[in-house]
Amino acid sequence: MTVVASGSVAFDYILTFNGHFGDHILADKTDSINLSFLVDSMEKRRGGVASNYAYNLALLGYPAAVLATAGEDAVEYRGWLEEQGIDCRGLRVLAGEHTATGFTTTDLRGNQITAYYGGAMLRAAELGLDDTCPEPEAVIIGPNAPDAMARLVSECRGRGLRWIYDPAHQLPHLSPQALIEGADGAWILIGNEYELELIRRRTGLGDDGLLNLAEHVVTTSGKSGSVINTRGGRFVIPPCPAREEVDAIGAGDAYRAGLVAGLLRGRGVERAGRIASVAGAYAVEHTGTLEHRFSREEFALRYERVYSEQPF
Repeated sequence: MTVVASGSVAFDYILTFNGHFGDHILADKTDSINLSFLVDSMEKRRGGVASNYAYNLALLGYPAAVLATAGEDAVEYRGWLEEQGIDCRGLRVLAGEHTATGFTTTDLRGNQITAYYGGAMLRAAELGLDDTCPEPEAVIIGPNAPDAMARLVSECRGRGLRWIYDPAHQLPHLSPQALIEGADGAWILIGNEYELELIRRRTGLGDDGLLNLAEHVVTTSGKSGSVINTRGGRFVIPPCPAREEVDAIGAGDAYRAGLVAGLLRGRGVERAGRIASVAGAYAVEHTGTLEHRFSREEFALRYERVYSEQPF
């Protein structure tokens, strides 16, 4: 069985500012900010949440497929994904379009400012589950064009498929009703602390209200670990320490892939959360979202050293 990963396929420009954003923001002028930063490094990387989910699932040995739209500049990228063993029949390359592109600048405190160009991603609603592998085991609905996310939620619900709802950076563009629709019946609702708080405020629902909608509500907190709330209990997942904290971008997507793979393999909530934490740690240790690698044997050894048990 295959997990379908939807959302963006994108290119990421990763910029490093050798200073602190806060030193250049005047508290009494936040209504008229006009800033520019001379950055110290720039790297172009493959990225996008759909690719990130699928890549990490593939590393964990779980069959994955991408369902997304990309521009004509992504032909080589599609070939690279296929080389990683990812099913790309649902990755449509659109003539005359640019692939979605993110521009992220990080300062010395790890604060980030990101600008995102949607490009071909904005046409993602042209695709549905019939455009990818048949009978997926689960569908990750990541941040994407809002109408594309709504279409996949509706199709998953209509077909009785499990879905993971991860609105992330599309939260500003989703109405309270859209968020409730996306979470209602979801297998997993996931976000970081800020995102979950924004969902609570936008929907007017507390933790119990969200659990009435989704089977699992997962809050990630970076190096502080994560919390998985279920209707049967609350699980606090300790973090897997990174050997070196290089770049946090993509760590959350790796966590999601690890969580899904662990749960689908029947490892239980707590162990699945720990698998997710180890996957996220690998991503933190590299610049870019698709630069890390590990074998199942390496992963299992690292997991055992941190948690004193076997992951698989």
